[in-house]
Amino acid sequence: MVAWRPATLAADRWETDSARTLVLDVPGWPGHRAGQHVDVRLTAEDGYTAQRGYSVASADEGERIELTVQRVEGGEVSSYLVDVFAPGDAVEVRGPLGGWFVWDAASPDPVVLVGGGSGVVPLMAMVRERRRVGSRALFRVLYSVRTPEDRYYRGELGAHRPGDGGVDLFVAYTRRAPEASPRGPGRLGAAELNTHGFPAEFAPVCFVCGPTGFVETASDALVALGHDPRRVRTERFGSGGGAR
Repeated sequence: MVAWRPATLAADRWETDSARTLVLDVPGWPGHRAGQHVDVRLTAEDGYTAQRGYSVASADEGERIELTVQRVEGGEVSSYLVDVFAPGDAVEVRGPLGGWFVWDAASPDPVVLVGGGSGVVPLMAMVRERRRVGSRALFRVLYSVRTPEDRYYRGELGAHRPGDGGVDLFVAYTRRAPEASPRGPGRLGAAELNTHGFPAEFAPVCFVCGPTGFVETASDALVALGHDPRRVRTERFGSGGGAR
């Protein structure tokens, strides 16, 4: 059984007006694989507890992990973590959890990452882990997001960073695109998955994460394009918060 561990907020940064990255110190953290998640538990003074699952956004870096939490209307855990949780405060975390939606950093296979909204979080962990270990596996990231203001990791994902050679990013804005964008707003479609991903004959490993409808549409499109269903891995989330 995976034990609960105390986690203290060491630092934070805002990704959007409603999404905040939490940098947590977790003594005894055993390490994690890119794509895994944790459960976060809050305990009130009267003993009431609430917990939710959130994907880990960071590479495997000792006893510190990062979670990016999107505020959900009516969500007691997400609202606390985004709006109240302050440096020095503590929660409990349990993990790492999940063994299917993970990237093997030792594999040279090309990778297609498809994220919808906050579904980009575990994919960002894969990009960061690739950079950390010096992998030369080719990555193509397709990120579907409503507006430029809703985009996570704007200063990192798609920007030039040492170790990011071989990582290509395509962003599909569904409601409003930047003024200079050659692509107008619209959903990410099969044609763009074909153009900006790897062709099926390259046998990439595909990771798709986001809301259920987005994941089903994107994964079905990849299979229709000829990708092996056994190499299309999916993670979906509902209104409760983090990808599970």
